Amino acid sequence: MVTQEQRRRQLAREKFLRQQQRRTSARRKAHARNAVIASVIGVIVVGSVVSYATGIFKNDEDDKSNAAAEATPSPSAPSKAPDPCEKPAGGKVKSLSYKKEPAVTIDKSADYTMKLQTTCGAIDIDMPASKAPRTVNSFNFLVGKGYLDHTKCHRLTSEGIYVLQCGDPKGTGMGGPGYTIPDENLKDKSLKGNVYPAGTVAMANQYNAQTKEGRNSGGSQFFLVYQDSQLPPDYTPFGTITKSGMKVLKKIADAGAQPADPTTGNTAPNATVVIDKATVTKS
Repeated sequence: MVTQEQRRRQLAREKFLRQQQRRTSARRKAHARNAVIASVIGVIVVGSVVSYATGIFKNDEDDKSNAAAEATPSPSAPSKAPDPCEKPAGGKVKSLSYKKEPAVTIDKSADYTMKLQTTCGAIDIDMPASKAPRTVNSFNFLVGKGYLDHTKCHRLTSEGIYVLQCGDPKGTGMGGPGYTIPDENLKDKSLKGNVYPAGTVAMANQYNAQTKEGRNSGGSQFFLVYQDSQLPPDYTPFGTITKSGMKVLKKIADAGAQPADPTTGNTAPNATVVIDKATVTKS
């Protein structure tokens, strides 16, 4: 016959086992979630198909050279915060595409500043050319052509990673300049503990952390980190947002994100974030 004490111990053991099972399950889910985040933070589609979570993203029919896309974690519920930004300036996005990366014409020993005059305020990005010369040179070239003018920042993520993504003339996450640039500065000292600190500006790319494929596939899309984000150092950090720019970025983030678009998977910011004019100057 089972005594009351034996029964109490049995129940305690069963409770302990249930707790262990729940913890194990939670760890597995967290590991899987982190693996997805790391593998899909920046993806550039080059005439191919990219699968992510519940959707499949296909390259546009009219851009078979180097289209760009970034898949990100599922968004949180849409925010009720009002749009804090102004209406976009008049003008249209230019349709530009180039067959190859531009020759390096910048001063590799100099610092450059990319100013994004957005509908939400000015965001200045300090870009030391010595750390990522080909990335800085590419933006100097594209911005000089008006490539970013009137483009939308098409994605805001608020779970797992905390970034605003810009740089796609299509505004869908599928656009690019027609050429790719190599990864740079992946061993930067700022990327400690697999964290991209708030204020970092880095390139989206095609790299898949699970298959280890897609290196050196940056295009024109980049992301601005508004809160420390856990990410492996696979995405070229090429700039730092100034203090005033961080205030603008925080305003955008506080407005929240929309539900994921069923076609592109984008979680667009609630704020109307359009780059009215971009400039690059030598500091």
